[in-house]
Amino acid sequence: MSTRVPISIEGNLVADPDFGESQNGTKFAKFTVAVTDRKLEDGKWVDGDTQYHRTTVFGRTAENVRASLAKGDTVIVNGNLEFRHWTDQATGEPRAATEVVADSVGPSLRYTTAEVTRRAPKADGPDASATGPSSDARTPQAASATIN
Repeated sequence: MSTRVPISIEGNLVADPDFGESQNGTKFAKFTVAVTDRKLEDGKWVDGDTQYHRTTVFGRTAENVRASLAKGDTVIVNGNLEFRHWTDQATGEPRAATEVVADSVGPSLRYTTAEVTRRAPKADGPDASATGPSSDARTPQAASATIN
């Protein structure tokens, strides 16, 4: 059983995303986002604890992550925090894990700039609202982003 909690995080990719395809052909990207709190102590900013969020994204968004993001990039992730519980078959011990299943991922513009290129033709189904209007459906463009 899993429980979902809506979550938005901003942090840095600790490594290049890993990519794959499920047995049913669904593309996915997996990556870890490091989020470090900053706090003011005695008039100076200091780093607090770092949390690491294992993240998975599927479908067209995974393809866009592949074309756009790399280790060190600051990203914004929106999705659901999933809690998974199971029993370890070897030891019989209860286990738990959390993972962010992302609906959207993009570069943070807090410390960088990005050039956006829309994908065309416009998607059908649930991805349709995320891709926006196509300027010309007869001339598909590849997903790309330049992050400086």
